[in-house]
Amino acid sequence: MASGLDFMRAAMMERRKFLIGSALAAGSLVLPAGVRRAFAATDLQFASSIRSLSNAFHVSWDKGSKAYADTVGATYGALVTEGNSEKGIADVKALLAKVGDKLVLGVDPNDVPDARPIVEAVAKAGGHVVTVWNKPDDLHPWDFGDNYVAHFSFNGVPAGEQTAKALFDSFGGEGGIVALGGIASNAPAIQRKEGLMNAIKANGKVELLDFQDADWDSTKANNVVSAWITRFGDKIKGVWAANDGMAMGALEALRAEGLAGKVLVSGVDGTKDAVTAIKNKEMAATVDWNPYWIGGYALSLGYHAATGAFTPSKEPKEHREFYGTGVLITQADVDAYWKSNIDAAPQIDWNDLWGKVTGGIPG
Repeated sequence: MASGLDFMRAAMMERRKFLIGSALAAGSLVLPAGVRRAFAATDLQFASSIRSLSNAFHVSWDKGSKAYADTVGATYGALVTEGNSEKGIADVKALLAKVGDKLVLGVDPNDVPDARPIVEAVAKAGGHVVTVWNKPDDLHPWDFGDNYVAHFSFNGVPAGEQTAKALFDSFGGEGGIVALGGIASNAPAIQRKEGLMNAIKANGKVELLDFQDADWDSTKANNVVSAWITRFGDKIKGVWAANDGMAMGALEALRAEGLAGKVLVSGVDGTKDAVTAIKNKEMAATVDWNPYWIGGYALSLGYHAATGAFTPSKEPKEHREFYGTGVLITQADVDAYWKSNIDAAPQIDWNDLWGKVTGGIPG
C-alpha cells in the first residue's frame, strides 16, 4: 500500500510535468545556456523579407522560397517592405512576436542599416536569419552564435564591368552612355557603379553623359531615361542599369520613342524579362544571380541550422559571409542559356549548402 510520502512524490512529479508542458505550449521554456532546440520542419515558420512583389527579381526570389518550403513541409509567407525600412523592421518584429524562435528568415534588407535591428531581434528571439546583399561592414554572423546563420552577396564589381563592356561592344565601343544606379548606400549599387567606372576608364572612348540613382525602381528609371532622351537625343548610344528592374524601365522609355533595339540596355540580375529582352536584341547583357535559387537557398541555410543539420558557429568564416556565383548572359549565348534555364524547369539541389560559394567577403 502506498505511503503518504509516495502520494506526495507522485503529486510533485505530476505538477512538474504540467509546468513543463505549459511552458512548452507557451513557447516560454528557458533552456540552459549553450543548449539549442532542434526543430522539425513542421514546427517552423519560413519567411522572406523582400522589397516588392511587383519587382521581377523579388517575384522569382519569392517563388524559390516557397518551392523550398514545400520540399520540407514548412509554412511560408512573404513580408514586403515596398522600400520602407521602418515597415520592413516592424513586420519582422511582429512576426517574431507570433512565432518566436520558430522563425527561419531570409532577408534582403531595404537599406544597409536595417540589417542590424532585424538580426538582433531574430537572435534575441532564438530564431534563425540569413541576410542577402545589404548589411553594415561591422555586423558579422559569428558575433551572434548560431542564430545569425550567414550573410551572402555577389561581387558587383565584375558584374558592373562585364555588362558595361557588353554594352560598349553593342555600339562599337565609342560614344555616349547614360547610367542608372540603385540605392546609393547599398553595397551592390556601390560595387556595380565601381565596375562601370572601371570599364569606362579601361575603354577610354566612352563618355558618361549622366549618372542618376533610380533606387532599383523601374518607374523611376523610366522617368529618368525619358528625360535623358529629351536632353541628350542621339548622343545616347547605350543605357547601363545596375539591375534588371531599372533596365526594363529604361527599355520602356526607349520603346516609347521607337529606339528599342537601336539603343541597347544592360542590366544585372538575370530576370526572365531581361533574358527575353536580350533574346529580342533589345538588351546587350545581364548577369544571372538566380533569384529563385537565392530565395530558397537563404531558407535552406536557416532550416539546416535550425534543425541541427549543421552548427553555424563551427563553420569557417567563409561559410558565414561569402560571395555566390553569377553568370554573364549576352546575345552570343542567350539561346543556350534560355534552353537550359527557362525552357527547362529549375533543377536545384537545396541541400548543397556550399557548392556555389566563390569565396569569403573581404573585410
